[in-house]
Amino acid sequence: MLHRISKGLNGPISFRTKLILTSILCILLPALITLSMYNTLTKAAVKEEAVLQSEQRLELIDGYLTNLFDYMLYTANNIHMDAGTNALLKAISSGKSYEGPNAEYERFNDRQSITTKLDNMKLLGDKLYVTILLKNGDSFDNYGKDEYDAKLFWEEPWVAKLKDLSGLQSLWIETTPTVFFSEQSTSPYQLSIARTLRGQSVNPYGYVIVTILETQISDIFKRVSKGQETMLLDGDNRILSHADSGRIGEPFPYLEEGARQKHSSIVVIGDESYILSAHSLSLSGWKLVSLTPYKAAVSKLNSIFSNVSLFQLASFLVFLLLFVYLIGTYTRPLVRLGRVAEKVQRGNLEIRSGIRGGDEIGYLGHSFDQMLDQVKAMIAEITMTQARKREAELAMLQAQINPHFLFNVLNSIRMKVMRGGDLESADMISSLSKLLRMTISEEKGAIPLHEEVDTVVDYVKLMNMRQKEQLELKLELAAETLLLPVPRFCLQPIIENAIIHGLSQKHGTITIRSLIEDQYAVVSVLDDGMGMNEAQVGMLMGKLERTGQAKEGAGRAGAGFSGIGLVNVYERLKMTYGLQVKLEVSSEPEHGTEVTLYIPKQAVIEDV
Repeated sequence: MLHRISKGLNGPISFRTKLILTSILCILLPALITLSMYNTLTKAAVKEEAVLQSEQRLELIDGYLTNLFDYMLYTANNIHMDAGTNALLKAISSGKSYEGPNAEYERFNDRQSITTKLDNMKLLGDKLYVTILLKNGDSFDNYGKDEYDAKLFWEEPWVAKLKDLSGLQSLWIETTPTVFFSEQSTSPYQLSIARTLRGQSVNPYGYVIVTILETQISDIFKRVSKGQETMLLDGDNRILSHADSGRIGEPFPYLEEGARQKHSSIVVIGDESYILSAHSLSLSGWKLVSLTPYKAAVSKLNSIFSNVSLFQLASFLVFLLLFVYLIGTYTRPLVRLGRVAEKVQRGNLEIRSGIRGGDEIGYLGHSFDQMLDQVKAMIAEITMTQARKREAELAMLQAQINPHFLFNVLNSIRMKVMRGGDLESADMISSLSKLLRMTISEEKGAIPLHEEVDTVVDYVKLMNMRQKEQLELKLELAAETLLLPVPRFCLQPIIENAIIHGLSQKHGTITIRSLIEDQYAVVSVLDDGMGMNEAQVGMLMGKLERTGQAKEGAGRAGAGFSGIGLVNVYERLKMTYGLQVKLEVSSEPEHGTEVTLYIPKQAVIEDV
């Protein structure tokens, strides 16, 4: 019939038209026949199917919630089972003391290791707020005091229940108002899980609390439970989570005899019937409940024909054979085109399909042959471009070889000297290697203060090995300033000026101090050298104020190992922290010189 239609038309019938006509014959015709028999057939198990769909949707939500609650338990287990973290937390809770010149640094490292572990939990999955409370009143968290003071958890009424927990038991804390400042406007409620930290002892030394926002649950309801109302209930059938946060805390009186596992029924609320489905969550003991309007559920199933499977199958097979035959006839050129494409994939760019015609397949074959011609030309052009690119990359690589080559050679010399037993020379080469690594590093210019101090320590070691009289370096660093981001080599030029100009490369003491004072983080370098008079100090400060006109190499702003002077240090600090940063120089003849940097406290808070 299609061939007769083709001959009766003036022009060729398009491939799309042929497929449409074939679809009408092979699909629409049996559909019309089955629809004509619709009134003689009955739909069976519509209610059962609606209930099953409601159950399946609730099971899907159950899976999402179970994963979320499993993740909360995993987080609590991760802390509870980490022997190293537990040992450190137990030591801190027992009043671990820090003594010696590096006491503050050790205290900072201990707390930083715990805080880093908590911060890393933010990267594993859903958003969690993790809190550790110790019996000595200390606390750790992954959100900071500007969000919430973790010690206020001690005032919550559920804390008294924690002492009754044993082993890996957990306390699931029902919906409470959100305590985290930045989340209160978007999520007014939160849910938590708490567990004891005991170590090897019977009595707990602390507790771990994992908190999520209620919106993390209600968002699942909104995303998955289309066409139905879903809620989370506690053991007393009060709403813990709902897409409408105003419903939280309300009772739900429609569960008969309590919510049973995988129990569904039809309930009447007002003048409308609903399919009620309920699942018990084994982890928390809470219940997941959904309400689906019965009419809406059934209406989605009214379009499904029932009890016609045999008739449908017979008619479908007949028209399927016809469909396959016609489609095979019309798509034979496509098969040929596919074989040509396969040979092209194997690397034969000389082959062509030769398919021509007035329909879409003929146009496709002609376009495919043209594309092969263009690809062949493009390959030749790309080959030439890649050759030029490799030459440029080789030139760039050669320009980078020398610094890294020197660094690698230094490390090789150091290992050979160390094997020879000359540990002092090996230590000197190690310090020089570290300084060389800093100069060729392509990382960002800002580094934490403690890394800059490490660079200064290596530099002083090298200077002590060069000069006859040794100088002493003292570090008086406050723990809260160790993560302060500072430009690379901002302290080393000051130290070098102190050694060369202040101490004249003789015996002396250089002290580096850091602390938080009012609205600033203060970092100072103090030497006990020859000092400067008032006129020299004034001249130097004038040059610092005219950083755009000052030239390095004048007075105490002279260039050093890194090729940058005090003026350059001040300019880079201003570019890093803005005009609020300050640099002061105080000095008296024969009483040494002190260079002090004042960095806005807000910058420390944001970057640490």
